[in-house]
Amino acid sequence: MQSITVLGATGSIGESTLDVLAQHPDKYSVFALTGHRQLNKLAIQCLQHNAQYAVVNDEVSAQQLRALLADRQGNTEVLHGSEALCEVASSGQVDMVMAAIVGAAGLLPTLAAVNAGKKVLLANKESLVMAGGIFMQAVKASNATLLPIDSEHNAIFQCLPEGNLAGSGVKKLILSASGGPFRTWTMEQMKSATPEQACAHPNWDMGNKISVDSASMMNKGLELIEARWLFDTEPERIDILVHPQSVIHSLVQYTDGSVLAQLGNPDMRTPIAHGLAWPQRITSNVADLDLSEIAQLSFESPDRERFPSLQLAYDAAAAGGDAPAVLNAANEIAVEAFLNCRIGFTQIAQVVENTLSEFIFSEPESLEAVQDADTRARAVSGDLIKRLES
Repeated sequence: MQSITVLGATGSIGESTLDVLAQHPDKYSVFALTGHRQLNKLAIQCLQHNAQYAVVNDEVSAQQLRALLADRQGNTEVLHGSEALCEVASSGQVDMVMAAIVGAAGLLPTLAAVNAGKKVLLANKESLVMAGGIFMQAVKASNATLLPIDSEHNAIFQCLPEGNLAGSGVKKLILSASGGPFRTWTMEQMKSATPEQACAHPNWDMGNKISVDSASMMNKGLELIEARWLFDTEPERIDILVHPQSVIHSLVQYTDGSVLAQLGNPDMRTPIAHGLAWPQRITSNVADLDLSEIAQLSFESPDRERFPSLQLAYDAAAAGGDAPAVLNAANEIAVEAFLNCRIGFTQIAQVVENTLSEFIFSEPESLEAVQDADTRARAVSGDLIKRLES
């Protein structure tokens, strides 16, 4: 029996994780669940999975969750704040941590789990985008086990011998991309795109922020930076291939001409189950892939002119240092503004580009330096958005 903390339990990855855990009550128990705004959902999850602890953002939310649990006679202890997040991620009673908090907010608790030497199932790509060098040094120093859960990185992990590049004859990594809901849209059409249209992903069921990132292809750019750190390789050895059916989740090309790919239905329960049970396998309740029913798989190169966010991510990866942290912070602020109808869809990339132009990048020597770059980038992008509104 392994004990697990799920950071970001009320999001799509968290829900899928709990679904897989429920299929294997003899193998896994829930230690802690964390959530942000969806308190009723979190209360139900705590009761269904008999969580020992729940963590929310603030005292007001904690009091509301306690009341919801009391009404249902729940025994979950409720905590709040960043420190509590780190505590349930690093507790000696925890074997595994699913890091599924979206955005920069997931960095500190995920790093706490790493520093405690946990088996970390990484769905929070921002941890590596913001602080890749510091994060991977911590993994090595603590002897933590880091397993990628993003479907693309999990696919690459499965296609590599022992999950790494060292001495394996790898020529390049190929991240697949669905192309999102605007794959065939013109730039002019995208100028008037609504948040509802941007969040209507054709294949995946994801939260709003990630859905918008997929629509702009920034999500693939962030995954490029994540892959650079996960697999200790140069950005030049990572390609992106648009594959609208989302059946091939990523590929690895070898020097002898071989290309290995991992295939499956577009359901996050597959990589989650892989991470939970690794190096074994467990059932995930995902339907078997029927290639005869799909009939055709198609591919195309990404259009960096129509999707400038992807080029910005490539540029940030090439610049290195704190450039990816600035990129990520500006994008988070811009996406939030778009979802709140303060700016247009194509202005997301404009805000990110203009924010990046305000910085001289340097290598962060500490986590505090990363957080400082993040804070400054948020302030700059916030000011840029105000100007666009005026």
